[in-house]
Amino acid sequence: MSKQENKGLVPERRFPKFRDDGEWELKTFNELFTIGNGRDYKHLASGDVPVYGSGGYMLSVNDYLYDGESVCIGRKGTIDNPIFLAGKFWTVDTLFYTHSFKECLPKFIYAIFQQINWVSHNEAGGVPSLSKSNIGKIKVAVPKPAEQQKIADCISSIDELIIVQTQKIDSLKTYKKGLMQQLLPSGEETAPKLRFPEFRNQREWTTSTIGDICRNIASGGTPSRAIPEYWNGDIPWVSTTLIDFNTIQKVNEYITKSGLSNSPAKIFPKNTILMAMYGQGKTRGKVAVLGINAATNQACAALLLKKGMNTEFVFQNLAVRYDEIRRISNPGGQENLSATLIKNIPFSYPDIESGEQQKIADCLTSIDQIIIEQAQKIEFLRTHKKGLMQQLFSAIDEADT
Repeated sequence: MSKQENKGLVPERRFPKFRDDGEWELKTFNELFTIGNGRDYKHLASGDVPVYGSGGYMLSVNDYLYDGESVCIGRKGTIDNPIFLAGKFWTVDTLFYTHSFKECLPKFIYAIFQQINWVSHNEAGGVPSLSKSNIGKIKVAVPKPAEQQKIADCISSIDELIIVQTQKIDSLKTYKKGLMQQLLPSGEETAPKLRFPEFRNQREWTTSTIGDICRNIASGGTPSRAIPEYWNGDIPWVSTTLIDFNTIQKVNEYITKSGLSNSPAKIFPKNTILMAMYGQGKTRGKVAVLGINAATNQACAALLLKKGMNTEFVFQNLAVRYDEIRRISNPGGQENLSATLIKNIPFSYPDIESGEQQKIADCLTSIDQIIIEQAQKIEFLRTHKKGLMQQLFSAIDEADT
């Protein structure tokens, strides 16, 4: 007998209307729906039917594989990101879709899919993979359709709130980007398109370079990972993976004093601007501000500003010029930035004593703070949803697969 059968198939929390409806029924996914295979789309023309793979939306074509509500899960690659689809769609062979639901609602199944530890069902040693036979044997507890609908509606209402809050963040980021393009010059420009009223009669901005506004541009290093005593100390260590137009307050790794003294790693003070010189994906050219004293690896350029230059103003200026900065990289197999290239980046700024740098920094930082608060609301909603789902659903015993 399973753990679920020992406990009784009743969730911790139940809507009042269904408290006397008895236990939920244990069923396999094969008993609840049919799993369909995705197909190649390359013979199709462009259209308005979305095509999805295990990583999400890919493109749109002129034909559909299925029309209706469906819950999809990756066959290969990303296997732990369920997708709910409705209407006409096409899936490629890396994404399973579901259809022919029996006494169950797709949105209820979608909620169940979000609670399953899909990685534990991985069947491959290399690229993560799932099979229809394995998925079909997974056992879950389900109530009657009316209770499924009530639960699905409750969870969907939270999902809708998360979508609305996420859209607000996207709108704020778009607004900030447009404002930055007005307040900060880019490319060949030496003056902004827009100045605050109190500074419009001030003298023109100074045209210079990053090298001229910095007292030093340095980089750190990585202690040998073959020597255990260099690691797990109390000195925060930053790699480019942490640089993402942010303020770095927390790190994933720490080095020891021995690791610091026996490697090129250096400790840089709080408020140092870091620029990624190279790294995976689109890391190169990203910037961050150290919110703590920390050592860095060799891929991080530490910009130590001259006295009077406003850290937040310089940071925001470099952030809006991300694409421009990436284009100046050294050509070759792996395009990189170097200290010399960074020093030669053109940089215009207003008079240090006028307060204009601070005014621009305060304006843009205030939007950043709203974005942070909005992100915290989303995180709260996700945490609330997770806790609610744990109470509204009968426990899933994946040992029964």
